[in-house]
Amino acid sequence: MNSYRLHTEIEIAATPQRVWSILTDFPFYPVWNPFIVSINGDVKHGAKLQVQIQPSGGRAMTFRPRLVAVEPLKELRWLGQFLFPNLFDGEHRFAIEPIADGRVRFTQSEHFSGLLLPLFQKSLAQNTKAGFEAMNQAIKARAET
Repeated sequence: MNSYRLHTEIEIAATPQRVWSILTDFPFYPVWNPFIVSINGDVKHGAKLQVQIQPSGGRAMTFRPRLVAVEPLKELRWLGQFLFPNLFDGEHRFAIEPIADGRVRFTQSEHFSGLLLPLFQKSLAQNTKAGFEAMNQAIKARAET
């Protein structure tokens, strides 16, 4: 099966608690997040979310992933599927890793797979990756103020 990975990371001068509190405060996403413009749902394992993204240069898209990992201060991960499994799946991961006192590495990555992947791969490499990077810069700015 086709498979594609995106990976971005950024260092943030903030505690894991500060970054986690921003990452999981879904109602405030429209205020600060240029890529994931809204998330509705609970931060708990197994919860179904409603996520709207606005890729740079792309059109807004809403999808309904399920949270598959919630490790406070460390990891938030969801799995989204288009129509049915293995057509176009994306497992999105946010990770917070302490690297020094008051500093973390924030990683945002996604593993895409499925039959329709070849149709979307160019857009993922350009627009979606740019969206990840824009969000990383925005969470850094918010956490460091």
